Formats: sequence, C-alpha cells, structure tokens
Amino acid sequence: MGSLNIQHNGYHADVEKIREEEYPMLKDSIYLDHAGTTPYPKSLMDRFAQEMTTNLFGNPHSASASSQLSTQRIQDIRLRALQFFNADPADFDLVYVANATAGIKLVVDAMRCLPTGFDYVYHQASHTSLVGVREEAQSSACLDTRQMEDWLSGSYPFDNNEDAERPILFAYPAQSNMDGRRFPLSWSSQIRRQCQSPTNKRKIYTLLDAAALVSSSPLDLSNAQTAPDFVVLSFYKIFGFPNLGALIVRKESQDVFSSRRYFGGGTVDMVVCLKEQWHAPKDGFLHERLEDGTLPIHSIIALDIAMDVHAKLFESMERVAGHTGFLARRLYQGLKALRHANGEPVCAIYSPDPETEDSGPVVAFNIRNAQGIWISLAEVEKLATLKGIHIRTGGVCNPGGIATALGLEPWEMKQNFSSGFRCGTDNDTMGGNPTGIIRVSLGTMSTIADVDRFVQFVEEFYREDTPPTLPPPETKLEPSLRNTPELFIKSIVVYPIKSCAGFHVPPGIDWEVRSEGLVWDREWCLVHRGSGQALSQKRYPLMALLRPNLDFTRGELQVTYAGDVSPLSRLPSSISVPLSKNPKMYAPKKSGMSSRVCGEEITPQTYASAQINDFFSTVLGVPTNDAGRFPFA
Repeated sequence: MGSLNIQHNGYHADVEKIREEEYPMLKDSIYLDHAGTTPYPKSLMDRFAQEMTTNLFGNPHSASASSQLSTQRIQDIRLRALQFFNADPADFDLVYVANATAGIKLVVDAMRCLPTGFDYVYHQASHTSLVGVREEAQSSACLDTRQMEDWLSGSYPFDNNEDAERPILFAYPAQSNMDGRRFPLSWSSQIRRQCQSPTNKRKIYTLLDAAALVSSSPLDLSNAQTAPDFVVLSFYKIFGFPNLGALIVRKESQDVFSSRRYFGGGTVDMVVCLKEQWHAPKDGFLHERLEDGTLPIHSIIALDIAMDVHAKLFESMERVAGHTGFLARRLYQGLKALRHANGEPVCAIYSPDPETEDSGPVVAFNIRNAQGIWISLAEVEKLATLKGIHIRTGGVCNPGGIATALGLEPWEMKQNFSSGFRCGTDNDTMGGNPTGIIRVSLGTMSTIADVDRFVQFVEEFYREDTPPTLPPPETKLEPSLRNTPELFIKSIVVYPIKSCAGFHVPPGIDWEVRSEGLVWDREWCLVHRGSGQALSQKRYPLMALLRPNLDFTRGELQVTYAGDVSPLSRLPSSISVPLSKNPKMYAPKKSGMSSRVCGEEITPQTYASAQINDFFSTVLGVPTNDAGRFPFA
C-alpha cells in the first residue's frame, strides 16, 4: 500500500473521528457492505428515542390533535425528502413505500392495469427486482450497453408497428449494485426525445433504480424535462435508519396510475359496497391515491431526524461521494497490486478502474491461488467473519451482472442449478468456476484503516509468497519401482455435524468409504425449529466452535463447545449423542417438515431430548431441534 502515495487529508480524519464516536458497533470490526444496509449512528437513535417519548403521533386519517400533528410532519418531511434530491414539488411527487422494490411494484401494478398492457425493456445490469417486472409485461427484452446505444440510435427492441397504443417501460440502474458501474442518467432524456420523434408511435416511460447510487452520491432531479419518469430508492441505504423507501414520480407521467384498480384505506373519498360497487379516489395529490393504508408514521419521523444527523455529521452527499471515491481508488489499487510469488494476480477484479471510469465505491472480485484455482466464496466470507470483517458474497441479486462478469451462459447457469447450486448455499464453485463474487461496498463511515486492513487480510490469507513446487521431469524407472504408488493419504478429516468443526480420524484406523462418501461424514445437521432448514456456518459462525468427537468405545458422538458461555445459562461443557439408531430417541415425524442440505432435500429424524436441544439452542442463540440424524440421498 505504501506505493500508492495517497495523502491522509483532514476530511478523512474527521470521518475516522465520527466513526469512533457515532458507530460503537464497529469498534472491533469493519463494515464493507454499505450497498446492503448502512449502519446507523448512535445520535440518530438517541434523537429518535427522544422524539418517540416526548410526542404522541396519531393515525393521520383523523382530525384529532395527535393525528393532525402526524399529518403536518409527514407532509413537511415529504417536501424535505424531495429537496434532498433537488426535486421541485411542482414537478414531482414523492410516495412513501417500504423499499425500492415496493416502489417498482407500484409502478408495475399500474402499468399492468393499462387497457393495452405494456412492453418492457431492462438493462442487463439490473437488480433482480427490476428483472422480475418482465413477468407482468406483454413482451420483454434485456439489453446490454451496446444494444442500449443502438436503441437510442433508432434500432427498436420491439416491432414499432406491433401495437402503437401499448407503451414501453424502460428500466435500468443508475449504478450496478454488483460492481459499482454507473450508467448515464441522460438515457432518460434521450428516451424522451425518442417519443417525440415523428417515426415513433409508442409512449416510452423510464424507471430509474437509484438505490445503489444514492447510498454514497448525490442525485440531482432539478431538471424535470430530463429526469426519469419514476425513481425508486431506499432511505436506509443512505442513512441506515429507518427502513423506508420512496417512489418519486414526475408529474407529467402520473397518468400511468389512472388505470390502477386496487385502492386501500385512506386513498378514497367515498366507497359504496352494498347494492352498488362504486368508489371515488382522492383527486388531489398522486401520493394520496397511492399510499394505501396507514403510513409508517414513526419511520417517516425517523427519516426527518436521519436527514438532520446526516447533514450534521457529513455536511453533504458531495462530500460523502468524494470520501468514498477516494477509498474506492485506494482499495482497487491495493487489491490489484497483490501478486503471488510466481507473479500471478491474487484477485480477479470485475469492477471498472475508478481512476479511468465513472463508478461507485464498489469493488467486486474473486480470489485465485498461485495455480489459478478459484477460492471458495463461502471460505472467504467465513474467515472474514471470524476476523470481524463484514462483506457480501454470492450473486448479490444481480443475475445479468454476474453472468456477464463470470462469462456464464444461460445453459451453464441452468446446469449449475441442476447440479444442486442454490442462492446462499456453500457449494459456490461449480465445474471449477465461481458462481458469484466478493463485493466490498464503501460508505460514509468507511475509513482508510478499514481499506488497508481488508487488503492486508487478503494478502495474509490468500497471497502465496512461496513459488509452487513443480513436479520433477519424468524419468524412466527401474522395473521393480514402476508399480510403487506416488500418492498416499496423510490424514482424513470428516465432519460429523454439517457446518461444525471436523473430526480427525486417528492414524492407522481403517475408515469405510460408502457410495455416498466417507462414513460418518455429515451424518447430522442442526435444523431450525421454525423452518426445519439446516443451519450453516455462513449464517451462524459460532458453529465453527462446536467440536465433535466420535468415540466408538462408548458408542457416542461427543460435542464440545469451545467458546465462552454465560454462567447463567448453566450449560454443560459438552453433550453426548448415542451413535445407535434407537427409534425411542427421535421425536415423531411431522408431515411436511423437510430440510435442504447442499441443494438436496432430506427428511431429518430429530431427537426428542430436551438436553440436546437446549445445548445447541443456548450455544447458537437460535431455536434448533437438535443435531438430527438424516439419511444420505
């Protein structure tokens, strides 16, 4: 990192001070997943608690004093949220939603109700929530950037004469949530000019997914003529709290919602239910017709506080963008510089170089060893978790981006699925190739120390500083030596309980190999009491501290917990589970209860012993049924 020669300026020092004072939960760890959910500052929660304990907020669909207070605050905060994005309330309306996905669904629900339906075009870097819109369209097309430019040049993705009355919805991300690549905000105005072309016969609406962009950069909607028709975002990705999103609608495009059929409480002025089926929607602001039911009052109040605290701590989104951009460049160069002793790069980086291309503070990559073999994503994430580093791995809900980065064809992705790959499972390398990526996404409270520590983590555990030993050149052996085996087994490790620590087979012990694999390997699993699903170390890292031991003399599986346990729990240091399959040990099977292990569906036999259940429940802090024996498929 010394070769980067980057100055540690005053603003970065201020952020490190803010981090220390406002984010106590990050004291002994680093958080590198800001594209998911941003940690919230301590002062935000203190202010929110004070607001909740000193004011009474009623249902805004009423005339009481507490209700009118809610109504006033909600409208004031709505205007303030629009101003945060430089959106003039004369040109835009803001609809409160649960998150960006809920905003997308609100637009799709309206367009589906149009008499002609709609056609759909989306960019290949779209989040899964945008991809899913295609299921509601009459027809759809997925375009890469080159095809998008062809469209803007006049080459339509659909037959322009197919149905002149059927509108087209075009959706794309302002910033890819996978690799941070940014796409032109000018596409919205270019598409709008297409609508005004004499050769165009169809109305085109634009939907911008701004969720990833606004977490670390400003969004300027000051020009209503060039702005997207619909913008969706999640406030918690900016401020950490509250869990609230927004749909921002350009008023010139609000006619799309005129055909929407569903209505909820608070969105109508009159409803007739008995001898006639009739209702009168509210005809004032658009948000009055779209915000069904009681609004999340307390979350909206929290949004007001969040904007206050954010401005006090970080001043502006422009400063946040400068800070995170600086860190992204440092991280990118640090990972790029890592080389194995044989000169091969440690990291295969998929994000664009922030020095040469406009991109967000996201670095997506995978790790290879010196021989070019891919390192398991699950392995990296588990080790990072043990080191107090919060990252995200996998497909990150971006199927098109992942397929493009990894060069995966549709048939390969289907083949991986048929071979047992599922989202969130540990078998993340199929056919010798990765199925996802490692993502580091930097945010407001990220520091230089975080970036340097993560680069050091990758270097310490994955950079090989000794050149690989090449096999000696083949030589002719004496006849008496030709049958001498060149390979031997040094040790065997089995994992009796899935995702827990391993058991080393003692030297000199014969070990049976069955058609399904080594005997006693993954013979048990821990299952969630509510869902019946097998637990994994990826979600419950404390499972790594459960140490199983196979004692054939006693006929027991002994399990010891190597971590610290509260003395109030009165937890024994270990428990023993009989190796025999006595039916009396198991609880009655419940119909419909199944688990999934490594992509395979199994039916576990769960133990009835409360002592076994309580041991694992206390250790992991999660309700488990036991270490339930299950048959191999």
